[in-house]
Amino acid sequence: MRLYAETPVRFARQAAADVAAVAFLLLAVWMALEVRDGVLLLRGPGEGLTTAGDAIGGAFTSAADTARRVPLVGDDLAAALGSGTRAGAGLADVGRKQVEAVTDLAFWLTIALIAVPALAVALTWLPHRVRFAREATAATRLRASGAAGRELLASRALVTQPLSRLSRLDPDDWRSPDTVATLAEWELRRLGLRSGR
Repeated sequence: MRLYAETPVRFARQAAADVAAVAFLLLAVWMALEVRDGVLLLRGPGEGLTTAGDAIGGAFTSAADTARRVPLVGDDLAAALGSGTRAGAGLADVGRKQVEAVTDLAFWLTIALIAVPALAVALTWLPHRVRFAREATAATRLRASGAAGRELLASRALVTQPLSRLSRLDPDDWRSPDTVATLAEWELRRLGLRSGR
């Protein structure tokens, strides 16, 4: 399979486009990871809430355990302190949900910031490269197959070449070996391939 042209100018353009496409994707990945890291910093308040809620809940649980030892009113006092334990647990739960939401946002934002440029490259650059590879590979095979292949290349040139260029040929002699060779060469050159003569 032929991935690049044989002529220097076309080869240089293709190589530059390939490097630009890869650099664009790498830049998109780098930017997405930087954005993800920035978004993940927003977990701080949620982590703080979780830590505070766990500490408050732990303090109230410890106080309730101690209050149970107080004679006569210990169970009532422990029950009252239990609401503080539940409040701490609720606060910690809110913090965990915030951390989870920020983590999910960071994940999906990263995916989107990578997927959109990748899709743009896949829809613009990739089809041109695939089309070139298919056409250049087929033309290389035809070039190597001798006179019959050159006639097919010449026939293709009759379709792809501008009429102003075709008008330079003798209409009565367009199937002569010299004209067929010229047309085949034009088609190969259009694809960035050497004539192989």
